[in-house]
Amino acid sequence: MKIEVNGKQRTLDCRTAFEARARLGGESDIVVLNGFQIDSDHLLAENDTLTIIRKGAMPGREELESMMMARHTPAVHSKLKQGKVAIAGLGGLGSNIAIMLARIGVGQLLLVDFDIVEPSNLNRQSYYIRHLGMPKTLALQGQLTEINPFVRVETRPVRVEAANVAALFAGCDILCEAFDRPDAKAMLVNTALAELPGVKVVAASGMAGFASANAIRTSRPMGRLYVCGDRETGAAVGTGLMAPRVQICAGHQANMVLRLLLGLEDI
Repeated sequence: MKIEVNGKQRTLDCRTAFEARARLGGESDIVVLNGFQIDSDHLLAENDTLTIIRKGAMPGREELESMMMARHTPAVHSKLKQGKVAIAGLGGLGSNIAIMLARIGVGQLLLVDFDIVEPSNLNRQSYYIRHLGMPKTLALQGQLTEINPFVRVETRPVRVEAANVAALFAGCDILCEAFDRPDAKAMLVNTALAELPGVKVVAASGMAGFASANAIRTSRPMGRLYVCGDRETGAAVGTGLMAPRVQICAGHQANMVLRLLLGLEDI
């Protein structure tokens, strides 16, 4: 039967996944069948996707990509690889959103931020001491390349203003709003909805402090706009931005992006 093994089509006369592993690898190799790591043997079927991962070995480029996407079902991975997502603002929300989207294999990411990495960013943003003083676009691009070299990453180290929104984000499937200031959030969302009719917007509002994480949710105020957060808790004196709630909100945004790229528009 025809089986895809580590990214390549093969014809095998093996009946089960472990028989294929015995023939192509070793007994200690990890086996992922159609997106799920198996611990007991399973029958194979025509056109199954099988990944055999040898622990401690560095695979070639094509094989590495197939292994990275092995935990996604093949149809999911192919859709995500076609997606182009823009992230406006690379702070606590945007940097963590970018990391998650790279890990799930979104094909193209556009990173937009004019700022540099500062010490106060390290409490919630996906940067390290070695990044201090670097433009956030370059610091994050380097991380994404180390996580998933198969994602195409473009950067724009500019300030987003109403006058350049259309030019910056035209051609994207989804725009993630990840700013800190309410006025900047409103400007980007309103301008994008007005001037980019084919683009879905995933925004955030209310993730400061240390209130219950269960209050953070995803809502859909209107057709192309999705908002993640508790919609209430902003940063203020005595209520700072802290990693847990910020990253939970970023996770909501990344998950909504995932669903939209798969054609799932309900929340």
